[in-house]
Amino acid sequence: MRKSGVLLPVFSLPSKYGIGCFSKEAYQFVDFLAKAKQTYWQILPLGPTSFGDSPYQSFSIFAGNPYFICLEDLVDEGLLTIKECEEVDFGTDKRVVNYERLYQNRFTLLKKAYHRADLSKDNKYAKFTNENAFWLDNYALYMSVKNHFSDRSFDQWDNNIKMRSPEAISYYEEKLADVIGFYKFLQYKFMVQWTNLKKYANSKGIVIIGDIPIYVSYDSSDVWANPELFQLDTDKSLLSVAGCPPDGFSVDGQLWGNPIYDWDYHEKTGFAWWKLRMAKCKELYDVIRIDHFRGFDEYYSIPADSTSAVTGMWKPGPGMKLFHALKETLSGCSIIAEDLGFITDSVRQLVKDTGFPNMKVLEFAFDERDTGNRSEYLPHNYSQNCVVYTGTHDNETLMGWLDSITPYEYKSVKEYVDYQGNDNSDLADRLICLAHSCIADTCIIPFQDYLHLDNEARINQPSTLGGNWVWRMQTEDMNEALAQHIGSLTTLYQRA
Repeated sequence: MRKSGVLLPVFSLPSKYGIGCFSKEAYQFVDFLAKAKQTYWQILPLGPTSFGDSPYQSFSIFAGNPYFICLEDLVDEGLLTIKECEEVDFGTDKRVVNYERLYQNRFTLLKKAYHRADLSKDNKYAKFTNENAFWLDNYALYMSVKNHFSDRSFDQWDNNIKMRSPEAISYYEEKLADVIGFYKFLQYKFMVQWTNLKKYANSKGIVIIGDIPIYVSYDSSDVWANPELFQLDTDKSLLSVAGCPPDGFSVDGQLWGNPIYDWDYHEKTGFAWWKLRMAKCKELYDVIRIDHFRGFDEYYSIPADSTSAVTGMWKPGPGMKLFHALKETLSGCSIIAEDLGFITDSVRQLVKDTGFPNMKVLEFAFDERDTGNRSEYLPHNYSQNCVVYTGTHDNETLMGWLDSITPYEYKSVKEYVDYQGNDNSDLADRLICLAHSCIADTCIIPFQDYLHLDNEARINQPSTLGGNWVWRMQTEDMNEALAQHIGSLTTLYQRA
């Protein structure tokens, strides 16, 4: 069936206290999507963010971001007061997330709420901690010990706790018991609030597309507690890291720095960790978009001591063995394969063998640097089993892109959509209509593109630090006129 949706990160929602969260504005956005006759709300990863604020670098792939906990709900529960929330300075610019202020101030409020909560009488809390103990215990201990060592990564801790000696585990569990309880409380509140929001969205006919990174962060409880899953030395130091090779977009390639999986070990366990991971994702989302899908076919391995990605090499990934093992776990859950970048025939075959829809990005269709892949992104070459985007969170906004492309590329865009005018807003609308009208079963448009916003509203510029993951919409942006406009497009192109 033909369907459409909107891409908007949770942190980009409006709210009173510094960052988009599971507040009333999130419910208002769901109502907006329903009025606009949309089927999907696509978000970015929900995990707790680390240095750089990227949702793709998290302290745990199982945990949720405490910043998304709605403070008003805690006020309603009697755990905080409005005065306490309003006295905190989260920054003055409502269109930008100030992560420094959040880090300095939000946890102070959350700790007050924790110490006022009577968790000993909360049966739902006990049930949550028991059912999630397989990751929650390690995560809460990791974050507590990390705080104890001035927020440094585990490779800079004392060796006994770095290597998880039983004596050290017992010592820190007792010494940091209150802090451990705090981190478990945060995950409980996150899950309760997210579950309520997701249920509301589903009741309005809105399906949640979640996004999961293929890799985990080195600075994470995942690596600290499960070193055997990764290519590490005996002292838990990195042997190789992930990235991507040089291409038309980056002369030195991209050095991501994530640890690489020991796929032989995963296979010996029947991919048990992946089953746990995907089961958790299935609990959180209705549809799962797997980032960097080509890494399951071949992964780019870079020596850990390299200063650029030039020294890396491609190595074989698990391929269909992983997805055969996950078949039962993923039953009833849809997958989207993010297969962007330089795609080989073997990657195309893997996507075909899984049957998952892959991604098409209109902004890639006209890039004169990428002549090898361009035709794959032109709509006349699509199959039905794909998801079309004008751009993703890593791209410029449509308006920003139209302002920055070369004269040759700009001319190609105008010719393709048969546009003779000079108004980029009109041209952006033509491209949005092109996405809606094409044969792809699913069409996802970033919310900024509907708003005709320039690159000040860009979510992320890969391989840069600072200024990313900060853009926020305002309540007035989700207005009745826009909902009707999107709804009319959706109806016209039979995606309602």
